[in-house]
Amino acid sequence: MSGSKQRMLVLVGSYAEASDSGVYVYSFDEEREELTLLDRTAGLQNPTFLNVDVPRRRVYSIAEGVSAEGGKTGVAVALELSEEGKLQELNRVTGVDTPLCHIQRDASDRYLVLSSYHGAKVGLMSLTEDGRIGEPLDAKRHEGQGANPSRQKQPHPHSATFTPDNRYVLIADLGIDRIRAYSVNTERGELVFERDTALHPGAGPRHMAFHPSGELVYVINEVDSTVTAFRYDSASGTLETIEAVSTLPSDFQGENTTAEVAVSADGKYLYGSNRGHDSIAVFAIDAASGRLTLLQHVSSGGGHPRHFALTPGGRHLIAANRDSNNLVIFRVGDDGRLTATGRSMEVSKPVCVKPVYM
Repeated sequence: MSGSKQRMLVLVGSYAEASDSGVYVYSFDEEREELTLLDRTAGLQNPTFLNVDVPRRRVYSIAEGVSAEGGKTGVAVALELSEEGKLQELNRVTGVDTPLCHIQRDASDRYLVLSSYHGAKVGLMSLTEDGRIGEPLDAKRHEGQGANPSRQKQPHPHSATFTPDNRYVLIADLGIDRIRAYSVNTERGELVFERDTALHPGAGPRHMAFHPSGELVYVINEVDSTVTAFRYDSASGTLETIEAVSTLPSDFQGENTTAEVAVSADGKYLYGSNRGHDSIAVFAIDAASGRLTLLQHVSSGGGHPRHFALTPGGRHLIAANRDSNNLVIFRVGDDGRLTATGRSMEVSKPVCVKPVYM
């Protein structure tokens, strides 16, 4: 950042009408544990999920468009983030012909991968050298169904995660209980199917997080409120199941779905959010075996923690509670446990929170 000191910014995506603010920029003072609104932008329908390119100061968002026939389409949007924390749209391009739930960028900054929960599709888009949205290149439709008749009647790709070596993109498909691995054929601009990894029936994989070692990956399962630990073999690109553990207290009887999962930068702790129990579950990670030990459940400070993120440096965790319209700030202890700070920020229907240093 030229001529000025880096500061922490927090980008937030939300459910919103195009006429209302949908993407927000806050500064975060870690010492005072305070969020301050810097900017908010309208003009995007449901810009629920974001990806941030820090070096190029680009923010990529999904949004809904409308086809010539009146149906919903999935749009990728590029925004520029100024040093003052102001957003300006660069361009937007329709990626697939169904609405989106997730957007991910590869390590080479050449591609975006789009996930369409309702459309059972995964889309590949190019990025231009200056960080704008390029051409839609490919789309793959998943087939099949899972074991849960109410949640898994069809495929539901929910997120894309690139492996640490950027060789594969792993799609968590909630509807068919599969992690589907693709490679990207750069010459043809295509997603190439490599392999499926099956989870236990009725799991409903939603999001995933790699351990900093690159040898472990954790998948949070929305339908049955579990986390599955895998060992990743980078040579073969395969996933080997280690175990699946519940994200809930043993005596909880209510309805629950999970949402986000994250691993601390030191690789010692894992965090997962429960919607229904409305909590963040904290686990210790055994580095040798990859197994999880439950440490804590802490209230998310609101309703339906759709997403959360650890701040760079790992001192805080910010939870986005969609139904109570708030961001809640937690302190992260040396033992990985969370302590509520009592600090929160009101924001309408937050779905994604991305803290970054810029």
